Order: sequence, then structure tokens, then C-alpha cells
Amino acid sequence: MNKLLEVEDLHVKYGSFEAVKGVSFSLGEGEMLGIVGESGSGKSTIAKTLVGLESPSAGKITIASGVGLQMIFQDAVGSLNPRMTVRQMLDETLRHATRKAKGGAIDLKGATDAGGLVSLVGLSKAVLDQYPRELSGGQCQRVSVARALACQPKVLIADEPVSALDVSVQARVLNLLRDLRRDLGLSILLVAHDLAVVKNVCDNVCVMEKGLFVDAGTSEEVFANPKSEYTKHLLAVVPKIPIF
Repeated sequence: MNKLLEVEDLHVKYGSFEAVKGVSFSLGEGEMLGIVGESGSGKSTIAKTLVGLESPSAGKITIASGVGLQMIFQDAVGSLNPRMTVRQMLDETLRHATRKAKGGAIDLKGATDAGGLVSLVGLSKAVLDQYPRELSGGQCQRVSVARALACQPKVLIADEPVSALDVSVQARVLNLLRDLRRDLGLSILLVAHDLAVVKNVCDNVCVMEKGLFVDAGTSEEVFANPKSEYTKHLLAVVPKIPIF
């Protein structure tokens, strides 16, 4: 599996506080990797650092040549411009998107306009002329995914994309990410605060506590044979999210 993203001994500090204390991982082509931890563990800091919203204090981040990264956020409604319709937001993104060199961009299967993008994420074209306030949380998250895909990234960073949604909507959004990975060859780094979110969709999982990875391996390994007491605690409180 070709590595699209590699992180080596990453440290991130906020003043004297070290949020990330030296973590290493890689993301392969077509892989879905979950980073799981409770609030304050440092997982979202990793996501923000990968896309340049935070700066590393030490370590190395290597992105394969020509590979683009895009990010979707927990607060889907807040991440969308309230004064623009879905069509306007997607058209603006398409106008300004920098098309990657051959081999560095995903094939959107003909979804080259706003209508094609909303269809790609399972929305009706009726949403194109609606504003974020007129949409549900799940619809807004799908619009956020469509906007990210407009840039044809090979890597999608999903920072807590379902934690603000109810369980049934969570399942549908997770299914969408799984399907996009399969259909487009998208690589996804999925950040979550509970293991239920990553259990059935991620190939590999890293469990994070206080800035460090305390467990890492395939999803099967981490769920069947957790090494740390922290992971065992997370497993004990896993809710059931139906994935179909």
C-alpha cells in the first residue's frame, strides 16, 4: 500500500502545554485510519496540524507528491457560510480549487458541478438553493463533505464529523464516508471520541490518551486485545451504532 501521509514523532505545544507528545503513524492509499480519544487527548490537534491550522513544535509530516488534503469539521453548520446557498458555496469552491497533477487527485466520477457533488454525497439537488439554516445537521455535514471533495483531495481529514449528530444520522454519515472511500479510492483519517464510530469502518485504529498513543493496530486487534486500561475503559462504554 502506497503511503500518502506519514507522521514521525509529532509534537505540538500551546505555550508550555504539550498537547501532542510524540506520535507516529501513516495513512496508505485507500485506507481509513481512526484516531480515538476523549476530549483533550490531542486527537483534534493532530488533525489541525496536518492541514496547517496548527504548527508542529517537533517531528516530521510527509505528504506524498501532488496529494491534496481537505478537512471536514465537527460543527458542520458553523463551518458553512450562512449567507450563501449550497450552490453558491460549491460553485465558489469549484472556481478556486487548484486541480492537482495527474496521480495526485481523485476521480469524482463525473461530479464536476454543484449538482453532481450533492448527488455524490447522497443529497437531492433541491438543497442547492437552500441556506445552511434550512438544512438538518446531517445534511450540512454532507454539504461539507461535498465541498471538500470539490478540491479532489486524495486524503480527507474528518475531525469528529458525527459527534454532534444523533445515532441514526451518525450511521448514515459513516456509511457515506465508507462508500466514498470504496467508490473514489479516498483515504480518510477519522477522528472520534468513542470507539463505536470507528469499529466497523476503519482498517486501523490509534487510541490516544493525554497526547500519546496507548494502543494501535488493526481494528480487530484493538477491539479483541486492548493493551491499555484506557482502551478497555473506552470499550466498556461503547454505544451501538448500526452500520449497514
